[in-house]
Amino acid sequence: MTDVTFMHPHLLWLLLLVPIAAAWLFWRGREGSAPIRMSTVGAMSRHNSIWAKLKPVLFALRLLALASIIVAMARPRTVDVSSQTKMTRGIDIVMAIDVSGSMLARDLKPNRMEGLKSVAKEFVEGRPNDRIGIVVYAAEAYTKTPVTSDKSVVLEALNSVRYDNVLQDGTGIGMGLATAVNRLKDSKAKSRVIILLTDGVNNSGFIEPETASDIAREYGIKVYTIGIGTNGMAEFPYAYAPGGGFLFRMMQVEIDEKLMKQIAANTGGKYFRATSNKRLQSIYNEINKLETTEIEELKFYDYDEKYRPLVWLAGLLLLAEFGLRQTVYRSFI
Repeated sequence: MTDVTFMHPHLLWLLLLVPIAAAWLFWRGREGSAPIRMSTVGAMSRHNSIWAKLKPVLFALRLLALASIIVAMARPRTVDVSSQTKMTRGIDIVMAIDVSGSMLARDLKPNRMEGLKSVAKEFVEGRPNDRIGIVVYAAEAYTKTPVTSDKSVVLEALNSVRYDNVLQDGTGIGMGLATAVNRLKDSKAKSRVIILLTDGVNNSGFIEPETASDIAREYGIKVYTIGIGTNGMAEFPYAYAPGGGFLFRMMQVEIDEKLMKQIAANTGGKYFRATSNKRLQSIYNEINKLETTEIEELKFYDYDEKYRPLVWLAGLLLLAEFGLRQTVYRSFI
């Protein structure tokens, strides 16, 4: 009965009438019987049988019938709920990630690039209904993966993001932004968003960031910009170590925040500064809330009414009580 609900549960309060009716029937039975003095009861011995002892069953049948009718009036039923999700056109997002050598700085743990990848993967996994693409840039830019709904492809692309010699070192913010715009300009999504991440100043490329920003605005693409790096000094790689790897030294953090704010404002986005792993996580959480995808969920309720067996039970109990009164107990005094 754990799956049974009642359409009119307040009517179950009427069950309190059952013990009241039981008390009333018991009291009426005692008041309705009077003692009879007889010289002998031999003539009535045939009534001193099992049927006489079972006569209270008639009252029990009537009370059970009353209880069944009350429960039936409360409309017990089970419900099978099925849902259907209807997706609206979601959001197409491109993350433009700076992969210049400065992204190996250790002010984020273990470094800026690895900290970014960890948070970005959580962001991707938290948006199952949107298409996401990856663009990487340094002095040049290229598409790591086009916008796709296949999150495994996007996550694999993020895992493979690293500093290497594929791109000439430098920071071409305009190149990265223009490449991301190119991936979204023909998108039919209801909303198109670029998350532009950098830790430096624009010093490479043949496309100015302002020009790329204007193109994004013309296509109705919103750009959220994130400057990665602490305020002040950080450990930067400055040379290759003899045994491989990099040598680090403390250097001044330089981020063109004025440019990043200008790009965001020009496209209707917002600028953020990520000075730690925790702050970067909160930035992605905020963007996640700002850019929401509408989902329409339709629920279907299939009710299976359970009151009919109770009505039949009440009818049978009353019929049994009436039949017994008119047959077996008809001749009882």
